[in-house]
Amino acid sequence: MTTSASPLLPTVRPTRYDRWMARVRASPARTRRLDLWTPVAITLLAALARFVNLGSPQELVFDETYYVKDAWSQWSLGYTSNWPEGADAGFAAGDPTGFLRTASFSVHPPLGKWLIAVGMWLFGPENAFGWRFSAALFGTATVLLVYLVAKTLTRSTPVAAVAGYLLAIDGLAIVLSRVALLDGFLAFFTVLTFWFVLLDRRTHLARLAERLRDRPPGMFGPVLWHRPWLVAAGAAAGAATAVKWSGLYVLAAVGLYAVVVDALARRRAGVGAWPVDALREGVVAFVLLVPVAVVVYLASWIGWLAGSGGYERQSALAEPLSAFWSWVPTSLQSLWRYHESMYAFHVGLSTPHGYQSAAWQWPLLVRPTSMYWDKSGDTVEAISSIPNPLIWWGGIAAAVFLVVVFIRRRDPAAGVVLLGIGATYLPWLLYPERTIFQFYTVVMAPFLVLAIALTAREIVAGPGTSAERRVAGQRVILVFLVVVTLLSAFWYPIWAGLPVPYVFWRLHNWVPTWV
Repeated sequence: MTTSASPLLPTVRPTRYDRWMARVRASPARTRRLDLWTPVAITLLAALARFVNLGSPQELVFDETYYVKDAWSQWSLGYTSNWPEGADAGFAAGDPTGFLRTASFSVHPPLGKWLIAVGMWLFGPENAFGWRFSAALFGTATVLLVYLVAKTLTRSTPVAAVAGYLLAIDGLAIVLSRVALLDGFLAFFTVLTFWFVLLDRRTHLARLAERLRDRPPGMFGPVLWHRPWLVAAGAAAGAATAVKWSGLYVLAAVGLYAVVVDALARRRAGVGAWPVDALREGVVAFVLLVPVAVVVYLASWIGWLAGSGGYERQSALAEPLSAFWSWVPTSLQSLWRYHESMYAFHVGLSTPHGYQSAAWQWPLLVRPTSMYWDKSGDTVEAISSIPNPLIWWGGIAAAVFLVVVFIRRRDPAAGVVLLGIGATYLPWLLYPERTIFQFYTVVMAPFLVLAIALTAREIVAGPGTSAERRVAGQRVILVFLVVVTLLSAFWYPIWAGLPVPYVFWRLHNWVPTWV
């Protein structure tokens, strides 16, 4: 019996939101306007938070000392080169010409530095706005992508709006969009990969169902090669890997996802030998995903390959690989040598750092990274990569909740979000001894806000939701969003490096390890 069916029980009056949404759904024109202007408004908000006062401070902060200078020497020479002692001050003062011709050992692939350099080429390498422009642009675009991923997962504009809005105002996402590091680009290409895989899932399952409907039941189903979105996902994952090698985990995760989704669809359709059938389609998925990823990755090295002065560029001439690989061009043999050096660096990186944070600490938000701090009298300018605490801890709680939802109902949207969190977090637990940082979690952040958005949907309109629970759920979500917004307003000066009183800065140090 529902509450509205009995005169003895009070009816629950629809909320203003429900009445407004009913009017929107009743009008196709209003629905189209909502679907159009919601992502536009959220993207503009994200751009505002990322581009305003982007050129301050006019100095290299944290690891910008590596990536910005490497980006400009790579843009100028085709490879990263060394800089003389004291080059940071000259660079920040507007002199980007001090790089040497001797190659430097860059421990990450080139794509992120190419993207930083594009902004420097457009707006000038002598100003901070130029060297941070691309990070801000890609950070803004990541917000839009999160909206699109949520919309593709749920077909719900409100759910997508919650996810996009939370990322737009989150501190970790804002800081990594306002500082010229590599991780913001990695986050963009990771989310892009997942979006393409979701589009492939939609079209592939529709075509598979159509093909199976037109043929009699049997042991085997069709092998489908026309999967352009899967090729696009491979290209995006290749780009992620060309920013940082952790993109390889994303490539492996989405490849496994594509195989599992296809296998389950064939089993539900009654294909007799569905495991073997799925294995055949898995080979197709591998061929569509991996080669294009390799091509995109190698393309990012074009400057190093085209010249002769890059780090270890001539190493294969002095020491070729084994005779078995003699047919491989010496340039690619040298690139392999370079990659051996990069791998040795990463597995052996254990230099102590004041802001390092092991991956097991990340969910607890133990040690965020201070990117910049300057005190003049009673005024402080600071940039901390700490996320909005409520978004971060809310996202962790929502991820745990989605594990329960997935176990109980095999909810596909929850599965995708958990896959994203797993691919961007779990591999780091394998390296407890390495020098790594909390801000690496900017790649996790899109999936955490997606987890919050899906959890909000469960609170408001989950299975068996009553009218009373729906009203109460909407109020809970509204309060959550209001508090999150107020916290972001409180933290924004510390994310954007704005001058604030020392006492105000101290108010943000909730625990000693946040200093």
